[in-house]
Amino acid sequence: MIPHHPDGPPGPGAAARAAAPGVALVTELVTADIRFPTSRELDGSDAMNPDPDYSAAYVVLRTDAGEGHEGHGFAFTIGRGNDVQVAAIETLRSYVVGRPLHALLDDLGAFSRTLVGDSQLRWLGPEKGVMHMAISAVVNAAWDLRAKHAGKPLWLLLAELSPEQIVDLVDFRYLGDALTRDEALDILRRAAPGRAARIAALRANGYPAYTTSPGWLGYDDAKLARLCREAVADGFTQIKLKVGADVEDDVRRLRIARATVGPDIRIAVDANQRWEVDQAIEWMGRLAEFDPHWIEEPTSPDEVLGHAAIRAAIAPVKVATGEHVQNRVVFKQLLQAEAIDFLQIDACRVGGVNENIAILLLAAKFGIPVCPHAGGVGLCELVRHLSMFDFVAVSGTVEDRVIEYVDHLHEHFVDPVVVQRGAYLAPTAPGFSATMHPESIATYRYPDGFFWTADRAAAIAEARVGAAS
Repeated sequence: MIPHHPDGPPGPGAAARAAAPGVALVTELVTADIRFPTSRELDGSDAMNPDPDYSAAYVVLRTDAGEGHEGHGFAFTIGRGNDVQVAAIETLRSYVVGRPLHALLDDLGAFSRTLVGDSQLRWLGPEKGVMHMAISAVVNAAWDLRAKHAGKPLWLLLAELSPEQIVDLVDFRYLGDALTRDEALDILRRAAPGRAARIAALRANGYPAYTTSPGWLGYDDAKLARLCREAVADGFTQIKLKVGADVEDDVRRLRIARATVGPDIRIAVDANQRWEVDQAIEWMGRLAEFDPHWIEEPTSPDEVLGHAAIRAAIAPVKVATGEHVQNRVVFKQLLQAEAIDFLQIDACRVGGVNENIAILLLAAKFGIPVCPHAGGVGLCELVRHLSMFDFVAVSGTVEDRVIEYVDHLHEHFVDPVVVQRGAYLAPTAPGFSATMHPESIATYRYPDGFFWTADRAAAIAEARVGAAS
């Protein structure tokens, strides 16, 4: 179980509690630091992050409504960052605890803007970094709670909102030179007539996926080849390999992958921000013979003009980025600068569902396909909802669109992803699919979960044996 924490100092929630006796309230915001030891098998390893321990700074919203629903959310980190991320989530407690439940759920646009608008916490960004990720975790937990109350998976709940309700969720501040409220309404209204047919198609066929599972940088050549063969056998038409540490190593690995999957399977590559602009252009020249579909994160995610320069230099190889882009404003500039061919949202990086809706609308305005980042802890579970909403209510297409899939840690979630024949099946359970099994939380909560307690005990015993010998 996740332990109870006191509510902290009085804030907007406390005032709401005093003013509204008898009204159902949000009564708790509970956090947990959950870490998985993925670095030990080099799962998730890449040129910038050689030893990630996939982790979740986890949050649960509880209420006194009596129906048993809870809102679950999290921010994804790769280990020790959870120390900071959990503390950041805790600072938002007073905005949630004591808030009338239905007032919260009925206006999640205002709730999101309230969290982002705290001037003292906003100063730490603004609208970027640890604090923005904390807001994402809490906003996503609130959406999970709303979808559970509605008895619908989040993608369907969002897809059935009216265009006016959808745009009310979006903060259009700083977007007016690229996307206005009226333009967003026009995009949504054009998509509205085909929603029912697209919902039916999604339920029948799922949403296209690609897999990164073969491509981690720490895997040996035999494992790379085996996983490439398995990916093709499983129906994937695109795989992705990590690159960027050593060009000769990358040439060898791409040669193995291309020989294994043949000429008709797309191979994307991902440098995880490792390169300077000129280095990216030169390195991709070496890899061009293997027909890479895109290069992902070739340089800093904030380097808008650098991405544009790389894109112009390496065509027809395409450029993708987004998993570390901090907010809708940077995405806007990437689109305005014609710097990317594929936009990669992340369910936990920007300010949650609301800001991701803004980014989906921006991508639709500029005609750029959205191919989300996933993997990690629970990112596949969450982001499928956003892509499916995009297909039904925003872009109206899956052409040139795929969701990343990584076969790690899904067993810890109550509503895990199901991928068949290279496609994500549409989830049917109510909520945002963020809820983890209580036993997983109890096992991997850091530092006092069963796994980490036993791990420390084993390390101490090993050290004593070594000292005695």
